[in-house]
Amino acid sequence: MTEFKYAVVCVDDDPYILQMLGFQLSKIMDQKCTLIEYFTEPEDAIENIDMLIAEQIDIIFIIVDYQMPKMTGAELIREIKLKHHDLSCVMLSGQANSTSVKSLEEDNLLERFLSKPWDEDELFETLRPFIKAKK
Repeated sequence: MTEFKYAVVCVDDDPYILQMLGFQLSKIMDQKCTLIEYFTEPEDAIENIDMLIAEQIDIIFIIVDYQMPKMTGAELIREIKLKHHDLSCVMLSGQANSTSVKSLEEDNLLERFLSKPWDEDELFETLRPFIKAKK
């Protein structure tokens, strides 16, 4: 049985985006000790984050889409940070509301923002500091 020490959580309502993220993240994450979780439903992601923390698995970062049917990425990040203020959140979106993103940044709730479509090198450059900080 594999004992995961770390986790990454990705939330996007588009399964294709999650598949692409998974492919790209597998190139830079040590999957022997890092669990990569994917969710199309924000509520499921929140429940999973709580479970991971209860199991003492260190979440390296959370990647969140902005435009989702039941909850915006901004709302999701605010809800996550309310419970777990030390988690690092990255927003990945092509339709983000600039006012919401700026508000998250001003409130120190959003560490990084990437526009869709994203460049793989830019994604890696954005995520590497979070990965290095956990080692």
